[in-house]
Amino acid sequence: MIRTAFRAVAALAAFASVPAMADTLVDNVDGVTIGEDGEVVRFTGLVFDDDGKVVQILQRGEERPQTDYGIDGRGRVMLPGMIDAHVHVMGIGFGALLLDLSDTNSLEEALAKIKAFAEENPGRPWILGRGWNQEKWGLGRFPTVEELDAVVSDRPVWLQRVDGHAAWANTMAMERAGVTAANADPSGGRIIRKPGSREPAGVFVDAAEELVAKVVPAPRPEDRDAALAKAQEILLDNGITAVADMGTSIEDWQTFRRAGDAGKLGIRIMSYATDADTMDLIAGPGPTPWLYDDKLRMGGIKLYLDGALGSRGATLKEPYSDEPQTRGLPLLTPAQLRNIMSRAAMDGFQTAIHAIGDAANSDVLRAIEELSETYEGDRRWRIEHAQVVDPAELEEFGEHGVIASMQPLHQTSDRLMAEARLGPDRLDGAYAWRSVLKVGGILAFGSDAPVEPADAFAGFAVAISRTDADGQPFGGWLPDETVSREAALKAFTADAAFAGFADGKFGRLIPGEQADFLFVDRDPLLASPSDIRSTQILEVWVGGKRMR
Repeated sequence: MIRTAFRAVAALAAFASVPAMADTLVDNVDGVTIGEDGEVVRFTGLVFDDDGKVVQILQRGEERPQTDYGIDGRGRVMLPGMIDAHVHVMGIGFGALLLDLSDTNSLEEALAKIKAFAEENPGRPWILGRGWNQEKWGLGRFPTVEELDAVVSDRPVWLQRVDGHAAWANTMAMERAGVTAANADPSGGRIIRKPGSREPAGVFVDAAEELVAKVVPAPRPEDRDAALAKAQEILLDNGITAVADMGTSIEDWQTFRRAGDAGKLGIRIMSYATDADTMDLIAGPGPTPWLYDDKLRMGGIKLYLDGALGSRGATLKEPYSDEPQTRGLPLLTPAQLRNIMSRAAMDGFQTAIHAIGDAANSDVLRAIEELSETYEGDRRWRIEHAQVVDPAELEEFGEHGVIASMQPLHQTSDRLMAEARLGPDRLDGAYAWRSVLKVGGILAFGSDAPVEPADAFAGFAVAISRTDADGQPFGGWLPDETVSREAALKAFTADAAFAGFADGKFGRLIPGEQADFLFVDRDPLLASPSDIRSTQILEVWVGGKRMR
């Protein structure tokens, strides 16, 4: 009897030593989410547990449970955390820490900014930056080495174009790299040359970038840690709680892991490796498990099939309207594409394939059709950008549940350039969001940051209006391709999570998923496009913890 009593006391003591689970009720909210059935659900209260997962959502008039903690939402709009389905995380951070030319509106303005940056940073051995855009400048050509030399000639300069598919070098950078007139264009790349000669003119497109990039000093681990911290700051400030990182290198992955180990990984990252070898090195025989409470996972590979429209690297079925001698730069052969996709699929990895031109998109759709016969099951084949698709092939997005990972802000930035590159008769199937949904495809929206700002609400406004920040063009560009507000919300939350095999983990405010949510000052399902662009992020919560 004494032994029995002792056991009972010991059991009670052990039970008492386990901390009680404490739920938190966030009440008096104007809540909006995508429900389990894919439809919009409105609610007025939400309960999450100590693990940061949603336990219950509550409707108006529904009895409130007794919880340990309570938060008054003060009637504010609560949304799921935004998910950006296509970013370059480290590029966001480095772009903010290095020279940023994305806000320049002319060559002269860019050159002045480059000169000032060099003068303000005399100790930097290289001047590195990104963001220039000759189309935005209205230049009608690429910038030249002479123009860059005129402002910085004492150090090498290497500046990536806004889309990352071209870069601009000064003479000293080309000398360091040993690039001369004798260099041939590499496969999948082009050296822009001076008129009437083979002398490099200073701009290197797609695969040709590596000719100079190989001699650019690599960032140190502490530089990478600082860049990741800056990227997270930018993303969280914009209400983005999760991203798909397109092109994760081993160095990037180790940076993410250092942050996770130190408890400093505030956003959720769905990683897609730069190449098959990196995928295998990081993940081994299959996708990694979710790490750090659903903060990080390597689940696939990012492939580049062509370049960008801006640098005329996107591959087209017919020649460029404004440069009839080219159809773009294919970066993989059809055989290479299928071999890499097959290698990934055999081990259960997802493939996300950059395809911008109609020829590239056609090749990806053909490859998906062929490989779907061998690799059955839930593959969630992704096409990144899918900017120009042959209208006759749009239906194929619905045949194998293809995910179109698209970036609404590209449409407004590219509109005039796309018209020049394609001509007026080839715009059907360009940035065709509604058409993808109509045939049964899935939209996952993102920004491609740092190519475009990591601004989901600006993207939302474009998705429903096809107009830019100035409301142009009136009535929208190809307005038949707008999507509904509900579809835009879904593409920036639930379907962006689904696109990265994160459904059930986060993306919706429903029981069992992570309590990643925002308080904002307006309801995007009711506000005008211009008002949506002005949305103020009031609070940001990730896994039940306030981050902003």
